Amino acid sequence: MSKTDTAKYEPRLKAQYREHIRATMKEKFKYTNDMQIPALDKIVINMGVGEAVADSKKMASALAALTAIAGQKPVTTKARKSIAGFKLRDGMSIGAKVTLRRERMYEFLDRLVTIALPRVRDFRGLNGKSFDGNGNFAMGLKEHLVFPEINYDQVDHSWGMDIIICTTAQTNEEAKSLLAEFKLPFRN
Repeated sequence: MSKTDTAKYEPRLKAQYREHIRATMKEKFKYTNDMQIPALDKIVINMGVGEAVADSKKMASALAALTAIAGQKPVTTKARKSIAGFKLRDGMSIGAKVTLRRERMYEFLDRLVTIALPRVRDFRGLNGKSFDGNGNFAMGLKEHLVFPEINYDQVDHSWGMDIIICTTAQTNEEAKSLLAEFKLPFRN
């Protein structure tokens, strides 16, 4: 793709939000101003790597996996205090996180809904009560192997991850309605 092609490119879900979801939300909640309509703010992906205390190669493996999944370089999270029982020292790398915004956020959400969640074993839908009261939704995955970017044959360890979807919605009801419009499969 050349520079002119990337300027025209818009993720599928972003276009869907602009063309359909905004109108649906405005009609459903009777917003008087377009700025009141909730939107996606960011998606934070967090991966805890407790095994990195004993083996630093595990941390490198987790960082590579998270980079492939998110499409951007993650930040390592460090321990805040020493815990002798876990052989953990202050400042030791114990996890990784990445914050996605704009186009990458929409691309990740699209892959999560259309590819990753249908691959989860015994998936019965997302818990509709996993909102924080301010319009943010949190979910967890037991293994990162459900993403198509991960080559199953080259994986030495399966990592779990937390995915937090932050919206500009004021209430849980608005946020759930917005995410349902993005086709997130909530349980009944």
